Formats: sequence, structure tokens, C-alpha cells
Amino acid sequence: MQEKEEKKDKPQKTSAVKLHDFIEIEYTAKSSDDDVVFDTTSEQVAKDNDIHNPKMKYGPVVICVGEGQVLRGLDAQLVGKEIGKEYTIELKPEDAFGKRSAKQINLINTSKFLKQNIQPVPGLQVTVDDMVGIVKTVTGGRTLVDFNHPLSSKDITYQIKINKKVTNTLVKAESYLELLLGAGNARLELKEKELEVKTKSKMPKEIQDNLAKKITGLIPEIKKVTFTNPA
Repeated sequence: MQEKEEKKDKPQKTSAVKLHDFIEIEYTAKSSDDDVVFDTTSEQVAKDNDIHNPKMKYGPVVICVGEGQVLRGLDAQLVGKEIGKEYTIELKPEDAFGKRSAKQINLINTSKFLKQNIQPVPGLQVTVDDMVGIVKTVTGGRTLVDFNHPLSSKDITYQIKINKKVTNTLVKAESYLELLLGAGNARLELKEKELEVKTKSKMPKEIQDNLAKKITGLIPEIKKVTFTNPA
């Protein structure tokens, strides 16, 4: 009698998110203690919460998990989550915008602002040495500026939906570079396994090399990256 061949179970495909997966997400973020929404991918939610920005592009976004394209704590918790599901993710300050620090509150000579034709007043947002802060007080020729993030020391809650894994090579590259370079600052063309990145302004060779190495590492379907500046 001929023995029946045992059927081997086929390995099941997992739909869980892995490190360095490209995924499409939608989310709304708020401070946990007062339920104030400060970020969302939904234009309607932004309007309902008086944070709508007409210059912003709303809708689902594509991120690469583990690449710091969202808050560190959120990034870490995405690993292992299931595609197609919605989650409520709560973050402590150390995994979100950090804790408030007295070292981030500095006295600056008011003349430094006046030379830039800026009249500092309490509540004004200013940029000093590439750091963004809020003016707290202006007295005796000195301005007290708080460089702590407005959401520092706050617990944060994300309502997030993981729509899908992104498999399209060009979409992966476009989403990655858009978050790094800003929307509209680069145009991409993919021919076979070579990606051409056309930028509005020329980038230093070192930055080009680092970006090329990063892209080919995260998107192995791309074997070569070239940068051009069609001035």
C-alpha cells in the first residue's frame, strides 16, 4: 500500500509591522491631560479643533518604521502592530516631547532681537541660533525665552490606523525623501533599479552619498541613486 504523503502546512503570511517596513498611516494626536488635539492627518479633524493649516497637505502619510519619522515612542510601538487595525497609543513625556528643563529657559539681550527688527513681547515665538522658543518676559533690556517644547512634560495619546504596507518602490523613495527634504523640493524618476533625484538646489557630495546609502539600504530594490540639479 502506497503511503499517503503528509501535507506540510504552508507558512502563514504575517500582517504584523516590522522594523523598516514602509507603512501608510492615519492618526490624530492630543495631549492626554486636557484632550487638546495638536496634530492630525484628517483635514476635518483639524478644522473641528481650530488647528487647520491651509498650506498643509492632509491625508494618509507613508513612513518608514524605525527611522524617526514620527515620535520615538510611537515609532517603537508600531513594531508588531497589525495592518488594517486601529490603535490607541499612549506615550509618557520621555517617549514624546521630553520633560521640561530649566536649562532650556534662557535670558537673552533684547538688543539681539531689535537688531533683527523684532520687538519681543510675551507669547511671541522667536528663533535664536536655529532654536525655536517662546518669549516669557521682557524686562530691563533682557528677554526671557523658553526653548522647551510646548508639549514637554505632557502625556500624549495617538489614535492611529495602520492602513497598509507600502510595496511600490517609487512611493517608498518619494515618501522618505519628502520627509527629509520637504514637499516639492525633489522630483524622482525610477528606471529599472536606478533612482534619479532631481533637486531644486545642489546638495553637498557628502549628503548625497549618505542619502544614497540610506535609500539603497532601506529599499533594496533600488541599487543606485544619482542626484542632479536641473537649474
